[in-house]
Amino acid sequence: MNCDPIAPWYRWFEYLGFGHELERRRTAFLPDIADARRILVLGDGDGRFLARLVHQNRGAAIDYVDVSARMLALARARAGDSVTYHHADARTFPLAEYDLIVTHFFLDCFDPTDAEPLIERIANAASPHARWLISEFRQPGTGWRAAWARVWLWTLYRFFRITTGLRTTTLVDHHPLLARAGFRIVRQQSSRFGLLASELWSRSTSRDTS
Repeated sequence: MNCDPIAPWYRWFEYLGFGHELERRRTAFLPDIADARRILVLGDGDGRFLARLVHQNRGAAIDYVDVSARMLALARARAGDSVTYHHADARTFPLAEYDLIVTHFFLDCFDPTDAEPLIERIANAASPHARWLISEFRQPGTGWRAAWARVWLWTLYRFFRITTGLRTTTLVDHHPLLARAGFRIVRQQSSRFGLLASELWSRSTSRDTS
């Protein structure tokens, strides 16, 4: 999804729909990853999370990848030049080895055909003790929360189809794909009646989910 057409107004569209809740989802587990030294950030948008990550993880080597040149420019303006910025597609960008992967509202932009091989190639670039920080939209299973979420998700996918040409129309469940790659959830939170979720995954622990 190339957000060039809406990049200057992206922040305000987000605030209009969700206030600051998406920012809270992105930063929910930020203190938990303060020791990360080699970081891959995919599609963080205009760099609000990236700026906080740079401030916290001083000295870390951070690769930031986005297909939108205008989003990259906004991110650089916020986060500065200590990050290595890549105007590239995550599906083909050559990856190094990372001890932290960050995908905020990113995996929901891919259909199953692309999501499965993308998650596999990202996992292959993760170190044996890597963590994966995720915030995403989620479809609750039953009841009024499920119906409420379906309306929101239909609206969001329709909006991004019109403004950016996004082809995806439904969420992909990334949970079995990350589990297959050896990751397990160690922390998670949700908000907006289950529509929004923050997750911290790890490859090296079997601790219970909190």
